[in-house]
Amino acid sequence: MMARIRDRTEDFKDVVRHTAVSLGYDESKLAAIMASFIIHKPRERSSFAKAALKTLESIGALEQFILNHRKDYVEMHRTSAQERDSIEHEVTAFIKTCKEKIDILQNSINDDEANSKGWLGLKEDSSSADTIAHKHGVVLILSEKLHSVTAQFDQMRAIRFQDAINRAMPRRKLKRETVSKYADTSNPNKSDMRELDEIQPEPLTVQQQLLDDETRALQVELTSLLDAVQQTETKMVEMSALNHLMSTHILHQAKQIEHLYEQAVEATKNVELGNKELSQAIRRNTSSRTFLLLFLFVLTFSILFLDWYS
Repeated sequence: MMARIRDRTEDFKDVVRHTAVSLGYDESKLAAIMASFIIHKPRERSSFAKAALKTLESIGALEQFILNHRKDYVEMHRTSAQERDSIEHEVTAFIKTCKEKIDILQNSINDDEANSKGWLGLKEDSSSADTIAHKHGVVLILSEKLHSVTAQFDQMRAIRFQDAINRAMPRRKLKRETVSKYADTSNPNKSDMRELDEIQPEPLTVQQQLLDDETRALQVELTSLLDAVQQTETKMVEMSALNHLMSTHILHQAKQIEHLYEQAVEATKNVELGNKELSQAIRRNTSSRTFLLLFLFVLTFSILFLDWYS
């Protein structure tokens, strides 16, 4: 039997070559046809794979952009505050775009899950379940990659805010020192002003008093504004730290959700195997019952025959 089996590939190629020649194909078409037996065309990617690869490229471009502008954003002497705000705006828009792409992929997976469910919400094909699980893994990898990139930018933002606070603190001390010096210098001048008041007429004294009151009011207002600015900068740093902490917790929850999904897929497979085992048990029970009835019938007939024969 094995001796009769032989490779007919060359015969098939000869038939294809003769057929192509009889149809009038030129040498280029004939060479392309014969080359197709050796070099196969690459498998076309699905729309999900293409979208996932584009999203991965976008995240890589975002990471490269952050690395290229890290010094410009962190070091205050390299760029102005407006340029740093522009870099932050571009990074935020880039992150939002990548997040929207990941959400689109997740929605497509949810649609595939809804379409793959058959009667009573059970999945019809195990291969579709494996494909959906693979897609969930791809989305999880993209989410982790985007989270790592955003964590790098959060660290850069925290450094910027910390530098702004460090620069604001000495200025606040200088303001307070100048206010105290002005108060000290204004006290000895009060005696001189009193002497001048005794010489100058009454309208000049009232005007000088109004100027002093306005100066003190401006000093108090500037001090309160400086305190408000410092509190705002401190709150911004705290918000950045909380944002980083929240993103870390979200990533941890995403891993837990993925683990729960894997357990659900495994439980679904176990339920399918259990249903198959139950079906086999029912068939075995039916066959054993039939065999038992047949055995009892043959045994009864044999006893009656032996009794009649004796």
